[in-house]
Order: sequence, then structure tokens, then C-alpha cells
Amino acid sequence: MDTKERLIESTRELLWERGYVGTSPKAIQQRSGTGQGSMYHHFRGKPDLALAAISRSAEELRARAESELSGPGAPVQRVTAYLRRERDALRGCPVGRLTQDPDVMADSALRRPVEEAFAWLRTRIAGVLTEARANAELDTALDPAATATALVAVLQGGYVLARAAGDADVYAQAVDGALGLLAGHVR
Repeated sequence: MDTKERLIESTRELLWERGYVGTSPKAIQQRSGTGQGSMYHHFRGKPDLALAAISRSAEELRARAESELSGPGAPVQRVTAYLRRERDALRGCPVGRLTQDPDVMADSALRRPVEEAFAWLRTRIAGVLTEARANAELDTALDPAATATALVAVLQGGYVLARAAGDADVYAQAVDGALGLLAGHVR
């Protein structure tokens, strides 16, 4: 991994662990094993590097979701595969955790990739659910957009509940509950 990549990856990890304020340039340099000159050679400053890191996390969220949502199987199977994908429930979502960071949310440039990632995810899941309705796999009374939003909310809320309880099983219960509700609309 080259210096620029090490800086981005280190910043991604630190933002996930500590948030924006807790991610100092010094901490980034220590984690990445680079010096101040290297950091400022590749990035204008912490906000520029944070934007690259947040954008990378958002891209990764989209890529991982797309692999399951466009994978093999019927639409509901693909949504189920996405929801049941192995995750570190106690660590939380690297993009979702940023929504709790007031400094990220207050900065429109830093907030933009977070907003866009979740808007994309809701739209993508809604598209798969629309496909399931068109294939008569789901009841036509199901609202794909509202259901997609609820499913994303369950995932993000599941992380919060699991972290609060210190128990990853709470996350699994949230997913099981959402899938149980979805199953009520399967034909």
C-alpha cells in the first residue's frame, strides 16, 4: 500500500473508532507510519483527508451491498443475504457511525458522501423489492421505498442496540425481526 492509501485507510479506521474530533493529524500519521510532510503532500489538511476517507467508506458500503443485492437468487433471497451478511455488530457501521458525529454532520462536504451512500442504499433495496413485487414474490401492498428505508433503519438501529447491550445477538435479533416482518408479505 502506498503512502496515500495508508493515510486514507488509517483515517478511515480512526474516524470509525474515534470520530472526527478524536482523529488528529498526529494520530493519522502514527497509525499510517507517515510523516507530516507526506500527509500534506497528498492532502491539503485534515478535512481533505477525512473527505477521502469518508468517501472511501461510502464506496465500500455501496460495493459490499451491491455484491449481495445483485447476486444470485430471487429478490427476497438477495435482500436476505444482504441483511444477514456477516458484520461486526459491536463495532457498528463505519458510515452509520459518522451520522452521530456532529462535526461531520455540520460540514456539508463531509456529510455529502454519508447522505449519498444511504440514499443509494435505500433506492437500491427499493429496486430489488420492486423487482420482487413485479415477479409476484411479494404482495403488491408492500411499499418498496418505505420498506427499504425501514430495513436500512433496522440495520443501523441494530448496531446501536447491540453496542448499548454489549451483545452482538441483539443485532441478529433486529435482523431476524425485520425479515420476519418482510416474510409476512411473501407470496
